[in-house]
Amino acid sequence: MLFGSRAKTTLPTREEALPGRDHRVFPVPVTHEVLGTPLEGPWPDGTEVLYVAMGCFWGVERIFWKLPGVVTTAAGYMGGFTPNPTYEETCTGRTGHAEAVLVAYDPAVTSPELLLKAFWENHDPTQGNRQYNDVGTAYRSAIFTTTPGQAAAAEATRDAFQGVLTQAGRGTITTTIASAEQAGPFWYAEDYHQQYLHKNPGGYCNHGPNGLTCPVGVANLPAQTDIAPPQG
Repeated sequence: MLFGSRAKTTLPTREEALPGRDHRVFPVPVTHEVLGTPLEGPWPDGTEVLYVAMGCFWGVERIFWKLPGVVTTAAGYMGGFTPNPTYEETCTGRTGHAEAVLVAYDPAVTSPELLLKAFWENHDPTQGNRQYNDVGTAYRSAIFTTTPGQAAAAEATRDAFQGVLTQAGRGTITTTIASAEQAGPFWYAEDYHQQYLHKNPGGYCNHGPNGLTCPVGVANLPAQTDIAPPQG
């Protein structure tokens, strides 16, 4: 399977991007199909949100909904210009968005470091505007943060994992790290994309352990440090 092969491999400017629209043109489920929690909130007090992009959002979302401490996950589009984009528009590369996953989590149970450990270990962050068979800017690797702690963890884990990649001869990380404010809104994807691999267990997924371990600071990790990252 080769998804996105016709997509642009360079990001459009704001002027080049598709115009989009001022409202969402498709339904989004109220409740997470697996976790039973609100997809768009409200969530318990203290919940924090991290956004990650690492290729096709189907497999990415499944990785994160399995992790302890995660309140909810959702598939969507982020980092581009087109308001209220559709899947078809995003796949053209003309919205500027990456396929992204919202991860709402309880910081008393997990941490940005643990979440990002799963991020680095379950895709190849050196591929630029692609992820294996999926080609185009929509499949780029990115982390969009909402707290100073997340931003610090993103940079620290990136640097730590780069050392592991270099030692293994795997190349240089191309992952974008930016604040969610810089990246722009997270636009929820269509209902059929939400928890797609739960609804379609045999569906397409190219995510899973890449064979490398991201070292993280023990002082920053809750008790789940011995939990292996789930396969996509």
